[in-house]
Amino acid sequence: MIRDNILNIKERIAQACSQVGRDPRQITVVAVTKGRNIDEIRQAIAAGISDIGENKVQEALLKYSELATNRRTHEPANLRTIRWHMVGHLQTNKVKEALKIFDLIHSVDSLRLGREINKQSQRLNKVQDILIEVKTSEEATKFGFKPEEAAEAVRELTQLKNINVTGLMTIAPRVDNPEEARPYFRALREMKDQINQLTSHPLTILSMGMSDDFEAAIEEGASLVRLGRAIFEGVE
Repeated sequence: MIRDNILNIKERIAQACSQVGRDPRQITVVAVTKGRNIDEIRQAIAAGISDIGENKVQEALLKYSELATNRRTHEPANLRTIRWHMVGHLQTNKVKEALKIFDLIHSVDSLRLGREINKQSQRLNKVQDILIEVKTSEEATKFGFKPEEAAEAVRELTQLKNINVTGLMTIAPRVDNPEEARPYFRALREMKDQINQLTSHPLTILSMGMSDDFEAAIEEGASLVRLGRAIFEGVE
């Protein structure tokens, strides 16, 4: 089922791209594996997934460790092509552990968190790729910078030597009709374009769109889509 779901997703991505003249190769699917077991993750990787997203650091560390060793053959699994993404809210006291495995942190939602990532990255002699999370909706449960704060956050965090601000992320509200999420995605794309006019450090990544609305996100400029149910359960 997982392989079939991924094939279906690729077809839907290609169709969404064709609507707006984009190349499907510009879109990366991040498989969100919260609550999924190792066998499910292996199936996704076997079906072509190369980017894994996790919401919690401790769960990610356990899965990373287990995937690092193929327990069936006692040989190291080939993880060289797998990129790990932190897509959930990251607490500052978890940063040190997160930096051990994550290639890209999507959810930098405060200057304090960004500075802590920079500090811990410096200790590890690492430059950590991050995205600035922007709260494009008014939902009280959402994290992120306010839209009017995003440009200044980018300006301040790009001055830190051990983090690399590569783009923006947002989580649209859950809606019945995916079209209702489109304005939030468009707002993030327009924000990226505006920020890029003000900085010599261009943002290239837009992380937006989930299982219910990823096609609208792609049409509005998403480069990373975060899919869980669409991969592991199938979503019409």
